[in-house]
Amino acid sequence: MIGRFKHGEEVFYGEVRNDRVIVDRILYRDTFLLSELQLLPPAQPSKIACVGLNYIDHASELDMPIPEKPVIFLKPASAVIGHMGNIIYPDTTKQLDYEAELAVIIGKRCKNISSTDAGNVIFGYTCFNDVTARDLQKKDIQWTRSKSFDTFAPLGPYIAGPELDISNLAIKTRVNGELRQDSNTSNLIFSVPQIIEFISSVMTLERGDVIATGTPPGVGELFVGDEVEVEIENIGTLKNNVIAQD
Repeated sequence: MIGRFKHGEEVFYGEVRNDRVIVDRILYRDTFLLSELQLLPPAQPSKIACVGLNYIDHASELDMPIPEKPVIFLKPASAVIGHMGNIIYPDTTKQLDYEAELAVIIGKRCKNISSTDAGNVIFGYTCFNDVTARDLQKKDIQWTRSKSFDTFAPLGPYIAGPELDISNLAIKTRVNGELRQDSNTSNLIFSVPQIIEFISSVMTLERGDVIATGTPPGVGELFVGDEVEVEIENIGTLKNNVIAQD
């Protein structure tokens, strides 16, 4: 696993090995204890491209037809927080929902990438929570406001490498320890290569950009004081707490 860390004023990536972080320098190798470092969100995206309605079991839950092409929307980089960061419950919403998702981190600038070449632009995979103000989503014609509040894009904790087989991974959400979402990436309607092909045909993807691949069934509500966990097999567990707006 690869993490992004801060030590003093320096920010760097390092390989996580149990309770230690290995950092390869040009001429030598540094070793830190995890407890010595501040864990940061694993990417600094210029944008977060999200896919809606991309799990077969979620479409069945909503009694909605399978989309012919990916349905995409954007979240801003200002929404990103990391593992153990606080999700702020805005005063303007009355229903705040979690959405567990597999996230893809782009490793190089790209445009018009075919699905067969998509693996060449993937830096790795991590956990993502597409936090949504559901009442505002229903009220507005489009989704920008409901998806874009600060702290509405928890990401992390670490990055699994591009060699990870993501075709059959358990994906779960727990709220205060209670299982709420329980599915598998085998239920994705559009695969990661197909998603990259589609999105890159529309917009240039920059290094560090994040693609959120959609949520499985079981989406539900969060309240102030809740602890929400997104767990993806062989990747890790992203944990965040919900707090009231100041």
